[in-house]
Amino acid sequence: MRVDWTISLIFLFITLANAIKFDLSAAQYPESKCIWHYANADTLVVVTANVNAGPKQRVDVEILDGSKERFTYLHKKDIKGETRLAVTTHQHADIGVCFSNYLIENVPAHTQNSYESTIDLDIDVGAEAIDYNAIANQENLSTIETDMRKLEQMTREIVADMNYLKKREERMRDTNESTNTRVKNFGMITLAVLFVLGVWQVSHLRSYFRRKYLI
Repeated sequence: MRVDWTISLIFLFITLANAIKFDLSAAQYPESKCIWHYANADTLVVVTANVNAGPKQRVDVEILDGSKERFTYLHKKDIKGETRLAVTTHQHADIGVCFSNYLIENVPAHTQNSYESTIDLDIDVGAEAIDYNAIANQENLSTIETDMRKLEQMTREIVADMNYLKKREERMRDTNESTNTRVKNFGMITLAVLFVLGVWQVSHLRSYFRRKYLI
């Protein structure tokens, strides 16, 4: 019993699930509302969206990442009710789930602000996105064995996070060292140029004063 409670508490504190509910205003040319969640490379991300679309409205969803390439994983139009989407990430980056709510019929301008849809969004990343109940049924695992399997996957993800942060810190350190070296070299070159310029000015002034018989 104590083992079960310990595992449950661990899951409570390190879970990667992200759930949110919000209202999305409609417009003929709407702005997208994006919910972002970080994910490692080669990680399963499952998005469950329960969309209660209002009348004369169409809700589209797009899943993309926040990398420089701005890779788009999928784009789905007119989602209604509960929609489940799954993607596998390509690299370490924030994953954005973006919704756009379109007015599909002409309505009076003074009533447009009253049109909105309600979205209940759940984002599961990594271990939280895996259906461990199906695995337990397939492999005849006990509850503790299933929880340990889930904990093992979470541990792998934490190790992957630490390795990524370590590599990122190494890249930043190399960049800082390279920048410091360039600044140091630039400073030395600047001092050398100023010294040469000072010597030239002194020599030029001495020559000028001699021509004017001042020295």
